[in-house]
Amino acid sequence: MANHPGSSLSSGPRTAPPAETIDPQAVTISGVVLEPSYGPTSQAPLPSDAKAADANEPSPFPPTDSLANLDRDLPPPGQFPNTRGLFPAGYRTRLWTMRQFAGFGSADDTNRRFKYLLEQARFGQAGGSNTGLSTAFDLPTLMGRDSDDELSTGEVGKCGVAIDTIEDMHRLYDGIPVDKVTVSQTINGPAAVIWALYLAHALQRGISWSTLGGTLQNDILKEFHSQNEFIYPPEPSVKLVVDTIEFQSALVPKWNSVSISGYHIREAGSTAVQELAFTLRDGLEYVEACLERGLPIDDFAPRLSFFFNSHNEFFEEICKLRAARRIWARCMKGRYGAKNERSLYMKTHVQTAGCSLTEQQPLNNIVRVAYQAMAAVLGGCQSLHTDSMDETLGLPTEQAVTVALRTQQILAYETGVTRTADPLGGSWFIENLTDTIEAGAIDLIDEIDRMGKYGSQTQRPRSASEGLASHPGYDPRTGYARGVVNGINRGYFRRAIAEASYRFSEECEAGDRLIVGVNAFREENESRPIDILVIPHDVEVQQCDRLAKFKKQRDKGKVTKAIENIHAACQGRPVTLQHDLPGIGKAGGRVEAKLHATNVMPALIDAGLAGATMGEMTQAMADIYGRYTGGPEW
Repeated sequence: MANHPGSSLSSGPRTAPPAETIDPQAVTISGVVLEPSYGPTSQAPLPSDAKAADANEPSPFPPTDSLANLDRDLPPPGQFPNTRGLFPAGYRTRLWTMRQFAGFGSADDTNRRFKYLLEQARFGQAGGSNTGLSTAFDLPTLMGRDSDDELSTGEVGKCGVAIDTIEDMHRLYDGIPVDKVTVSQTINGPAAVIWALYLAHALQRGISWSTLGGTLQNDILKEFHSQNEFIYPPEPSVKLVVDTIEFQSALVPKWNSVSISGYHIREAGSTAVQELAFTLRDGLEYVEACLERGLPIDDFAPRLSFFFNSHNEFFEEICKLRAARRIWARCMKGRYGAKNERSLYMKTHVQTAGCSLTEQQPLNNIVRVAYQAMAAVLGGCQSLHTDSMDETLGLPTEQAVTVALRTQQILAYETGVTRTADPLGGSWFIENLTDTIEAGAIDLIDEIDRMGKYGSQTQRPRSASEGLASHPGYDPRTGYARGVVNGINRGYFRRAIAEASYRFSEECEAGDRLIVGVNAFREENESRPIDILVIPHDVEVQQCDRLAKFKKQRDKGKVTKAIENIHAACQGRPVTLQHDLPGIGKAGGRVEAKLHATNVMPALIDAGLAGATMGEMTQAMADIYGRYTGGPEW
């Protein structure tokens, strides 16, 4: 679907007025043309300059589908399809998690920042806080390269923390009660390897996997759409995500095995509707791949989670999250027959829009972030990261991250937004816009479905007269269609995102989109009243020295055997463990857990304990799966 104005709610696309008649101020960032006001009937107000309208003709604007079907679409919060929220009492039941992103320099540097954030999050005399840690990794780690790799030169510790070994993992979380504090790990290509090192480090600390809570981002599909931090081709990349989902379902019950991410899609320039559709369809791709492996849907679906962007278009962002819950619930129930109520939950983390921050007048970013955070909360997010004001200039300083955290705390404790669930629910405008976004997103999901093949199943066309709840995108599905993988191979996602990004850029250039401090309200001779965090080159030198020392002290024979085990697991051959792994098997024996023969997680954890580095484990899988060199861009 193009970034098209005026999509309908219940009866197919509306005809947009000629471009020259559209007031740019009436168009959202995503291209939805809004009416001057909204009401309870189908008769929408006509523009004041309309000349040929006949008041006796039927309105061209159909009634809002959800307001005509309150019991079906807008039941109280906590009831299917969860439009108004997952829990009856909203944030009275549980406040959102204030999950602040941190990672720079060495593991020791980031550990100190983690402890600073946890101290800043303490809730006065009353005790208790709802805070989690989110780990940012440097570019070499994100690409599966050790710090001593020649391709890592100049990048170690620059945009996140460098993690090469299990020793680094111990230093990163030293003194942090990971069985009590939830930990998010923002990594994708080598996600299985990083998670294996984390689980291995927990074993060495005597911490049971059953107590670990947190989230592995692990959403490789969006890397092919937008961020480009992929390692392996699409098919084996999806297989690795399924490995982690299967392993989590069996052995790490409190962990979220994947955070299906629209954030990076939006940062790359997509519209809100594209962000929503591509993200949810990526999630459905993982679901279908898990079902193909034989995993029961209600065993793994409750631990799937999401990650969305909150941009500047305030009401559009609120409605996007409301539509996301409804679409996911309907898909899980209608397409795949999920029975567990929690399988229908679209649980989401939200981060304010990094791409909306400006280098010019950086203090203005505090205001942008506050509005974006409020939109996320009014939309019903489960956890939230607020960007720091200085992130366009460098990694955040302590002052900047403190202001970002205080923004959430003021929102939570001073504004009253937590007192009632879905406070904007029932608004004529909000429900109209929620339906508009749902309609556009489910159309796109159905389009991507048709790029794949569901066995002998024929997908029916949509009838113009049917409501959103009966959209063919919600019809039952059988098999793994590979719609997203096929779309990647065609260049579909990159092309759609690039076109949307180009349109937004053109709007800014034309002055139809005003950005304070950039193309409006600029200051001559501007000075920046903030400090910038700079990572010294010594960080790279010291990290490489530590890595060399680690390699010198390890048992090379064990490492060689560990790499052989990874090769064997990738190929479905038996793996002989070198360490006792709870619930998996004993040292000297075979994997006993009921996992698929090609599940690499036991071999990766065993390799981490044996002293294999992150880069070595990543390369071991590349030896079997190959490395992806890119598909069609257009």
